[in-house]
Amino acid sequence: MSKVLIRGANIFDGTGADPYPGDVLIEGNRIKRVLMAPGQLPAEGCEVIQANGQFLMPGMTEGHAHLSFDNVTATADLITPPPEEHTLLTARVAARLLDQGFTSAWGASEAKLRLGVAVRNAINEGHMKGPRIRAGSLEISVTGAMGDESRLHDPRPGGPSMIVDGPEEMRKAVRLACREGCDNIKLDVSGDPFYPGTPANTTPMTFDEVKMAVDTAHAFGRRVNAHVRSIEGAKVCLKAGVDVLYHCEFTDEEALDLFEEARDRVFVAPTVSLFHTLLYEAEPYMSNEIARAMQIDRLLEASQDTHNALRKRGIRHTIGGDYGFAWSHNGTNARDVGFFVQYFGYSTKEALVCATANGGAMMTMGTDEKLGLVQEGYLADLLLVNGDPIADPSVLVDANNLTMIMKDGSLHKNALTQ
Repeated sequence: MSKVLIRGANIFDGTGADPYPGDVLIEGNRIKRVLMAPGQLPAEGCEVIQANGQFLMPGMTEGHAHLSFDNVTATADLITPPPEEHTLLTARVAARLLDQGFTSAWGASEAKLRLGVAVRNAINEGHMKGPRIRAGSLEISVTGAMGDESRLHDPRPGGPSMIVDGPEEMRKAVRLACREGCDNIKLDVSGDPFYPGTPANTTPMTFDEVKMAVDTAHAFGRRVNAHVRSIEGAKVCLKAGVDVLYHCEFTDEEALDLFEEARDRVFVAPTVSLFHTLLYEAEPYMSNEIARAMQIDRLLEASQDTHNALRKRGIRHTIGGDYGFAWSHNGTNARDVGFFVQYFGYSTKEALVCATANGGAMMTMGTDEKLGLVQEGYLADLLLVNGDPIADPSVLVDANNLTMIMKDGSLHKNALTQ
């Protein structure tokens, strides 16, 4: 069994406590010992990494991964690539995320049903490098809603979503995604500003359809993600048992109470990066004037209000900002840590908990595995950072600052030599 000893690190364990100097011993794929007194663990038989005071933290989890999205500006970018090229693109994005310190990726959805599945399998079999992946399905939507781009005169059977109507069609679609190996089922429950016919405050998908998806997925041991912006959509998802809710801009007291009741079983990814970049960084693809005409500024304000309230109620947020667009590339995902501080009232340490401990708990929900903390018995996904993310979270965005990346006890990167 391989052993790695990390000596003299400044350890941020993922609980939100202050960092402390210490050593960490990894045996196989697990953290064996964590000592707060540096230099106390024997080095015999170990590969020794001298951290020299660098910041040791758990690996990050991308909580809203679109591995098959890269430099997207329109849904046509998702529909038109042939599956062979699209699989290679997905593999490149997965490798990029690991290079950026994301040792886990929770698949939100992919542009074709098996893209995440194929890349996940190749990584698990050791054929390529990438994070732990829970593969997302193709999105499932309903006629006339987000993702339905067909028209009577122009059917789009190969569009960005599977279109269903009614519980029985939903049951079949979820069973199909499970049969094809998807870990997570994605539902488009509410509207979206990119679909004028179904704006963000609408809820085209019914409770019965969502409940059928949840019951069917859970029967297969799979999880359900939901795109939800509307108040009614959040209530439908929480009552139906959805596992992970994305966006969640609009709310009321009843919805907040439902979130609080479900806080021990649900995770929420606010995807704030999408709004920030659309408003301030989307030129030349989208002007600020167009973004405001789409009411992106209103959605960002609503997101701040809602997620500040959810933070105060103890909801487990994960980072995951809908990356993969031309204005927010996959690989810059760690920006979410700073956005959580800027927009949601988190301290930097609390935002790092969202990126590590909360993401690890989400990845392992329903299992006995432990991930996301630097503690004994946990899976060994670890980063060494040349810099202090608590003082400046932007250091996490530059891969050059990541001097060590460990996933499952194996060194993906080690820039520190004896």
